[in-house]
Amino acid sequence: MNITPLAPPPHTPAAARRRGTVVVTSMASDSHTWNLVYLQLLIEELGYEVVNLGPCVPDDLLVGACRDLAPELVVISSVNGHGHQDGLRVIAALRAADGLSATPVVIGGKLGVTGRQSPEELAALTAAGFDAVFDDASTGIADFSRFVSTVGPAALRPAERAGVPA
Repeated sequence: MNITPLAPPPHTPAAARRRGTVVVTSMASDSHTWNLVYLQLLIEELGYEVVNLGPCVPDDLLVGACRDLAPELVVISSVNGHGHQDGLRVIAALRAADGLSATPVVIGGKLGVTGRQSPEELAALTAAGFDAVFDDASTGIADFSRFVSTVGPAALRPAERAGVPA
C-alpha cells in the first residue's frame, strides 16, 4: 500500500513541518467525516503532516497504512457511539502488527451510545493499549492538544511497548 500525504498548508512554518506524520481515522462502523476534518486542521496547526484515512476504515486498511507510514501518532475518532466497542478490536489489531506496538494511539469522541463512559470503561481502553482516551468532556480538545504536543519522533520511541507483545 502506498499512501502519500497531502502537502502541509503553505502557512505552516518549515520547522513545524518536520514534526512528523499523524494518521487520523475513524473505524469501520463510523461514516462521519466532519470530526476527521476538524482533527486534521487542529493537528496541522500543531505542526504535523496529517494523513486522513477518512470514514468507515476497515481494520486491515488502518494497520497497512500505519505500517507503511510509521506515523508519530494514530488518532481514532468516533461519532456514532461505538468507539468503545470498536476501539477494543482496532487497538488489538494495531498492537499485534509488526512495527506498531510502540506507536502512540489515541481514541476519542462519542465512545458509547448511552452518554459519557464510566471511569472503568475508559480505563479498559487504556488497558487494551490506547495511550490516551478523550471522551466528550468539555476539556477534551485542550487535553488532546496538550497530548499531541508531547508526542516525540518515532525514532526516539522504544522498540516495543512494555507489556504489549510485538
